[in-house]
Amino acid sequence: MSVTAEHPQAPSSPPRGELSQTALLLELEPVVEANLNRHLNVAKEWFPHAYVPWSEGRDFDGPLEGEAWRPEQSRLDETARTSMILNLLTEDNLPSYHHEIASLFGRDGAWGTWVHRWTAEEGRHGTAIRDYLLTTRAVDPVELERARMTHMAQGYISPNSQHALNSIAYVSFQELATRISHRNTGAYSGEKLCDQLLQKIANDENLHMVFYRNLLAAAFELAPDQTMRSVLDVVKNFQMPGAGVENFGRKSVQMAVAGIYNLRIHRDEVLSPVLRNVRVFERTDLGPAGEQAREELAEVMDALENAAARFEEKVAARKARAAARG
Repeated sequence: MSVTAEHPQAPSSPPRGELSQTALLLELEPVVEANLNRHLNVAKEWFPHAYVPWSEGRDFDGPLEGEAWRPEQSRLDETARTSMILNLLTEDNLPSYHHEIASLFGRDGAWGTWVHRWTAEEGRHGTAIRDYLLTTRAVDPVELERARMTHMAQGYISPNSQHALNSIAYVSFQELATRISHRNTGAYSGEKLCDQLLQKIANDENLHMVFYRNLLAAAFELAPDQTMRSVLDVVKNFQMPGAGVENFGRKSVQMAVAGIYNLRIHRDEVLSPVLRNVRVFERTDLGPAGEQAREELAEVMDALENAAARFEEKVAARKARAAARG
């Protein structure tokens, strides 16, 4: 495969001795092709409809004059519903995500083939979760649709959209974060089929993470200082793509307290494994700028450790007060 489309340039020319964005994307294309082939060999076909209990479905109120939704119809508690809805709304913004990566990486050659394959695999996640939630009456369908319209009308613009290295670093972390959020939501739900469905989705996200993480490792070999600075930028400013969902702060706190996704998980199960895999703190090929970025990154990780410990103390105190009252 070869690149025939012109890749967008970074907003400004790189410092002397560093790779331009176009050069970087061209240098990485053989790695993209190798990892695309690897992905196609290990990815397992699955079908969303197989994880939806269609026999439980019945008409809602409206033109079909069915039964209106009521909270007691859901087998999921409020926290599980919140997590499922947040994860679904995040998946719903796929058109914006596709536009972002297609504009950055191009639509031809190995990059383009990967972009379209990734989009196709991600597309089934929202379909499967929505069908499951509506068929089992797990969520209010009216509120869900209103939330979808609000969120998608905002679209999504990545702060990394003009920076290939930052984007590669970001998705290396973000795909793993999404995998863990889906996995933990399924386990928390207490519903076997829900857990099975979200495990399937989590498996897809894990393969996507491996793809991008391998690109990040290759980028370190090509431009170690540039890549280290990008990793630092992303870790310092990381936000999940669903951060624009209405009431995201309240929803994320609810999930954090439940242990679905919180600072401890973010630091220890998302950031640390990727940093360890690409040998961030073991590299011996960094120049002064890279060393400075690595030192700052270590400080950021230490700050996250302290913040995670404080959060855990607050949660433990809250549970102790609740137990005393109970």
